[in-house]
Amino acid sequence: MQRLSGIDRARNALEKGERLPIGALQPVVADSWQRCRDGGLDPSAAPRQSVVAFSDVRQRRETAASMRRLALAEMQLLHSQIAGSNFMIALGDADGIVLDTISDQEFAGSAAGRSIIPGSMWNESERGTNALGLAAMTGKPVAIYGREHYFACHGHLSCMAAPIFNSQGDLLGLLDASCAHEARQEHTHALVRMAAAQIENGLVFQEFSGNFVFAFHPRVEYLDTLSAGLISVSPAGDITSINRSGRALLAGLPATLGSHFDALFESGFGSAMDGLLSGGVIRIRDRAGSSVFMACRQIAQGRGSPPRQAVSPLPALLPRQGLPDFVCDDSALRRGLASLPDAVGFGMPVLITGETGTGKDLMARHVHSLSRRKGEFVAVNCGAVPEELFISEIFGHEAGAFTNARAKGALGLARAADRGTLFLDEVADIPLTAQTSLLRFLDNMEVRAVGAHKAEKVDVQIVSATNRDMEEMVAQRLFRADLYYRLNAFAVHLPALRARTDFAAIVRQLMEEMAPGTPITDAAVATLSGRKWQGNIRELKTVLQRALVRRHADYLDEDCFDQGSLGRESLQDCCEGCRGRPLSRAKCQEIRAVHRQTGGNISHTARKLNLSRTTVYKHVQ
Repeated sequence: MQRLSGIDRARNALEKGERLPIGALQPVVADSWQRCRDGGLDPSAAPRQSVVAFSDVRQRRETAASMRRLALAEMQLLHSQIAGSNFMIALGDADGIVLDTISDQEFAGSAAGRSIIPGSMWNESERGTNALGLAAMTGKPVAIYGREHYFACHGHLSCMAAPIFNSQGDLLGLLDASCAHEARQEHTHALVRMAAAQIENGLVFQEFSGNFVFAFHPRVEYLDTLSAGLISVSPAGDITSINRSGRALLAGLPATLGSHFDALFESGFGSAMDGLLSGGVIRIRDRAGSSVFMACRQIAQGRGSPPRQAVSPLPALLPRQGLPDFVCDDSALRRGLASLPDAVGFGMPVLITGETGTGKDLMARHVHSLSRRKGEFVAVNCGAVPEELFISEIFGHEAGAFTNARAKGALGLARAADRGTLFLDEVADIPLTAQTSLLRFLDNMEVRAVGAHKAEKVDVQIVSATNRDMEEMVAQRLFRADLYYRLNAFAVHLPALRARTDFAAIVRQLMEEMAPGTPITDAAVATLSGRKWQGNIRELKTVLQRALVRRHADYLDEDCFDQGSLGRESLQDCCEGCRGRPLSRAKCQEIRAVHRQTGGNISHTARKLNLSRTTVYKHVQ
């Protein structure tokens, strides 16, 4: 007789009116089911679908205007990260009433999509066990998967919700991601929590624009991440707000609104301000004796200060941990990397996309560095492994497991990467026959070598990279959709070199690596910037090496390079309206490059670059 799973046993008991089995459900779900049962809800019936009047929705939106403005931006970003996987992102107010949604078209047209609409009420007493209602009730992040929903008709859905609080600890709203259960991604809950934290931090800056805002953390490389504490301080030194991370870091101290800066930190407010207002990072002790780094991220009105996002000089002898060891001054790339430390902290698989030669291997090694894992960085070129050997190469094999197997067997790259990073380069080339095994591995992180009977648990950070259009491959059934969604938990897109705004910095860093101290003139850099650079940074490095070999002096200028038609190439690679505007030209070139990569698909281009289709069309017509 087949043994029933915990959820099967629980549902059988629920539907038969029997006592719920202990330990079959997570406690928050078991408690919710019991409340729903006590309230007389029938799990096999259809739930009530209460919807408030739209005039009430408008009023609720106005009441939550500050939170909503920030939330909509985060919803759009969150949707772009999980687009194409049958999802809906919803914003609810503190009462669990939906204010806004952003959906994939497929989900919006489903029965669930038609029920999650502005004005719909998702309180537990009417809708049963659901993430949005539970997050509103408990004030904690909640994930409800499939048949954990109380009503059987919701069993095909999975939903993940996180509360949004103001600095006083009051619940302002709820962020929810719902999807078809079979399309759920394990790391979506982490993304939703990160988005909610981002909204809370944005509120600190938005609601206290007349005050100082300081970021603090025991580790300096985390000052610009969601792990950092944020504290807003009046010009007199009074605390006006503290975010959730800040409260956690100051646990045990009188971190209450209205208290003074001096009650929390040993250094006096005036002394601390001397260092903070100069744009520096200071080291300071709290009243419990713990040392933290602190930086000013917003200045009180009427006082001069460094730009909010300026990179502050670090204290002497402090290692620049967490920062890339390659040029990363392009604004689009910096935005894309802003949440990378947090994503790596959650262990989310990272997918790196970009043309050949854009530095995907360097970015993969940066992810490994951020993870601070003690294990090895293990790379495999998926396109170079023969199809029939792929599974044994990744998972290893026992001695004599197959013809021509190694006499002593093989460990396999996944086990070699235990407590480290497994980098799947050219991931689009994984044979279809091996994709199922890799998907199973990503779900449970268990490795079973070919010919072995026992599986071994490993702890591996997954990083993959490709220069191909994975979404198109999924559409053509050349790559499994569920595997793509697992690998694409957090995406980093590396712009083409011709579209990078930090081109000059890249040239100079390469020069310093290849010929330290050798000058290259601005005119030479300007000449180089005219190329199309189809081979990107790899091609640039070759061109610089050739110039260094052929040079006739101890420097490189424009005469060291074949100018030819460089200027014409640059102009031809952008639309007519951007040819005389250097900054617009760089953005235009990136749009046109991605447009070519997607086979001329305007919708895919807009989604990849987080732009409107109208904007893309203007640059490619």
